[in-house]
Amino acid sequence: MFAILRKEINSFLNSLVAYIVIGVFLVVTGLYMWFFPQSNVLDFGYADLQPLFAIAPWVFLFLIPAITMRSFAEEKKAGTIELLLTRPVTDLQIILGKYFACLLLVLFALLPTLIYYVSVYYLGDPKGNIDSAGVFGSYIGLVFLAAVFTAIGIFASSISKDQIISFIVAVLLCFIVYTGFDMLASIDVWGPLSYFISYLGIQYHYETISKGLIDSRDVLYFVSVSALMIVATKLVLESRKW
Repeated sequence: MFAILRKEINSFLNSLVAYIVIGVFLVVTGLYMWFFPQSNVLDFGYADLQPLFAIAPWVFLFLIPAITMRSFAEEKKAGTIELLLTRPVTDLQIILGKYFACLLLVLFALLPTLIYYVSVYYLGDPKGNIDSAGVFGSYIGLVFLAAVFTAIGIFASSISKDQIISFIVAVLLCFIVYTGFDMLASIDVWGPLSYFISYLGIQYHYETISKGLIDSRDVLYFVSVSALMIVATKLVLESRKW
């Protein structure tokens, strides 16, 4: 698994993918955080990173599928998937190697945003007037969100030879899981069931963690959804034997 992880990381770093991903993420979040008139923290008047945590999930919604779309689709198109699957590693090890490589790249993109926290910390009046627990809770929420989106992207890449199709499927699935349940719950026909429907979506759990409340139920939710998508990917790869 670690050999595959290293291979994938080296592949990212030897191409423009890693640098484009990190650059796009930092440019979009930076503009939203510091320059756009309706969201920049300087005009907002509060020492808060809420603009970052509001826009980051939507950037991830497109950026993570762009990272994961090549994972298996490229192997299938190039005809190297069978060679990869005949190596002395299990299907699960192959999936996890690719999964963690993509997730690490996303975390690399997220890491420089800690500069935003330091900047707001020192810009606060008085200095340090920022809810650090809430900020780091939001960062943990973003990491969990990235883990789920990455697992969905890996699954989408495993079901098609075409990277564009994999990208589109991943974006749609991420959108549905992130905000689709909330949109469905907002329809005024469900009554008491609306809370349960909303609870099935990522946004409910992400917003809870973003408040600095690390609840084991939310952690279990993110881990379960990620594991479910990895198992689904494993079933897709195993289907070649059927």
